[in-house]
Amino acid sequence: MANHYRIGVDIGGTFTDFTLVDDASGEIRVDKCLTTPDQPEMAVFEGLGRLGGEGGEAIRDASAIIHATTLLTNVVLERKGALTGLITTHGFRDVLEFARELRYDVFDPFIVFPKPLVERPLRVGVRERTLVDGTVRVPLDEEDVRRAARLFAERGVQSVAVCFLHSYRNPDHERRAGEILREMLPNAEISLSCEVHPEPKEYERTSTTVLDAYVKPTATLYLDRFAARLRDAGYRNSLLVMMSNGGVATADTTKRFPVQAVESGPAAGVEAAKHYGMLIGARRLLSFDMGGTTAKLCVVTDGKAERTRSFEVDRVERFKPGSGIPIAVPVYDLLEIGAGGGSIARVNSLGLLEVGPDSSGSKPGPACYGLGGANPTVTDADLLLGFLDAGSFLGGSMKLDLAAARAAMARVAEGLGIDADQAAWGVHNYVNETMASAARVHVAEKGQTPRELTLVAFGGAGPVHAVGLARKLGCPRVVVPPLPGVMSAFGLLTAPIAIERPRAIRRLLSVVDLVELERWSAELEAEAGGLLPAESDITFSRTVDVWRVGQDYPLEVAVTGKWTDAGALERLAKAFDEQYVLHYGRVDDQTPLELVTLRVKASSATRKPAVKVATGKGKAAAAGKRRVYVPADAVFEEVPVYHRGSLGAGATILGPAIIEERESTTVIDRHDKLEVDEFGCLVVTLAAKAHS
Repeated sequence: MANHYRIGVDIGGTFTDFTLVDDASGEIRVDKCLTTPDQPEMAVFEGLGRLGGEGGEAIRDASAIIHATTLLTNVVLERKGALTGLITTHGFRDVLEFARELRYDVFDPFIVFPKPLVERPLRVGVRERTLVDGTVRVPLDEEDVRRAARLFAERGVQSVAVCFLHSYRNPDHERRAGEILREMLPNAEISLSCEVHPEPKEYERTSTTVLDAYVKPTATLYLDRFAARLRDAGYRNSLLVMMSNGGVATADTTKRFPVQAVESGPAAGVEAAKHYGMLIGARRLLSFDMGGTTAKLCVVTDGKAERTRSFEVDRVERFKPGSGIPIAVPVYDLLEIGAGGGSIARVNSLGLLEVGPDSSGSKPGPACYGLGGANPTVTDADLLLGFLDAGSFLGGSMKLDLAAARAAMARVAEGLGIDADQAAWGVHNYVNETMASAARVHVAEKGQTPRELTLVAFGGAGPVHAVGLARKLGCPRVVVPPLPGVMSAFGLLTAPIAIERPRAIRRLLSVVDLVELERWSAELEAEAGGLLPAESDITFSRTVDVWRVGQDYPLEVAVTGKWTDAGALERLAKAFDEQYVLHYGRVDDQTPLELVTLRVKASSATRKPAVKVATGKGKAAAAGKRRVYVPADAVFEEVPVYHRGSLGAGATILGPAIIEERESTTVIDRHDKLEVDEFGCLVVTLAAKAHS
């Protein structure tokens, strides 16, 4: 049977994860291998080769291959993007440095901001001016654009961003500049703000368009190379890519708007957590994805994860908003922390322990990988604590070097005046506290309390740290889904195909033309639908950003039915007031409402992987014991070790215990109770007794 496989591929900073679902039989295959950062596709095809069986039939018979990657994020962080030029309205060439003219830390006189992605000599202002209502005050000086193009050609510019004042209301000048640039720079990529982010706020629009241009050559080259190798292997369908908003899009759409895929990998993990949250009936959950490089947390309520339309990359200060490069694209509102298995531990100049945010990555990796890494990491600590087993890591396919881990940790121990085992617990506990401290703030900002949240843990390191993190937060329950080490790759197979397109309108609600709104919404539907695969069964949803005149932060309100339906505006105003009360506690009915931006989302549902319901009462039988640190009593002791594959539904285990599987390990503390539910999830109920 042809075209019955679907494959998810997630490239992380340390590991590349794979999940294959056979829709004909329900079989799920997974794999995991070290990421090859210089040529990411090498690890991809290594894993696909192992999944594909003899002759690579899985690739040939795949109906969909869906891809998530940290590549674009890393391009920005490492400043390895294209040499980029910027053309903007005369007088606005320095908007990237003026930014919001705010200090993210008013008490630090030495704060620094991220270096702009375009150096100042390559930022060019041209004569033109469009007013806020879309009327042209100064026509575009095309010769200015040509002079800029000649400068870019001389400097070897590979990509150009164009961002003119108020182009979201009238894009004519930007489109004409784009035509000139494509004529004079045929080999350069061009990003127009009227296509990338046609919305108000000059700084955010410029920053988003510049970042799109900065990563576009890399995205285009990589996706073209990836797609070509897939074709050579016999794949005949579209390569799909995870977007930051939790939907997937074609590779062609991604190449057109690569900025929308900057948070590709973390979004896939949230989709997986949503999927299992709905299965187990958890209304409120905290998605916890801890890999080799970072940890990501996201609050999910009733199967929905909150989205935001602005986030930052490359923060100078990780926990200080305003210290990074803003990107105005729809993205899951998640917390990302530099805390992963590869996070490096050290003793600072004050003699205090620090862990992260820098990571050993996959090259050279933690010391215990035996690949040349010498720095002590969280993975080295977990190995010394007995949470990981040197001989069974990745099912035994990757042997860990215990002696190397101990030698690396000894340097931390010496700096702290303790032994290596104590230092290892210090590293493990430190990274848990780092995550908990950040998570408390994030959860509170979402109007939630940890004691009402179920922690859904996945990622290679997530189940190792989940119980400790939950205890610090006050979450009463931890759920570890099946195959947690490749859960982001699994999430790719649950996400819908989806894309969103906006249009700035700025119309007072009292005088808006409903026929005009309906026409614009229909145009956006046609545009968004055209970006999805031709065979897709597409549904559309409409929203509109609304604020009171004079405000600067709109609320997004769902639009039900057509604009021309009877009572449409009354329903919209009522829905806005309801949201306004939730956010601000009262209604302001004295100031007129203004519609700011229309949005249309086109989506096509994806067939969810079948989750087999387990039957019967499984008995828990330990496969053996090993020396493991028990946090509740701060001692090492012989702890039973269970193979997850041997635990059937209904199996119950009282901690301390270790649950091993190929891609991850779950650590259970003293008095904590683990039960296996009907979906194969490990459900851990934390003991009421406080642990150290």
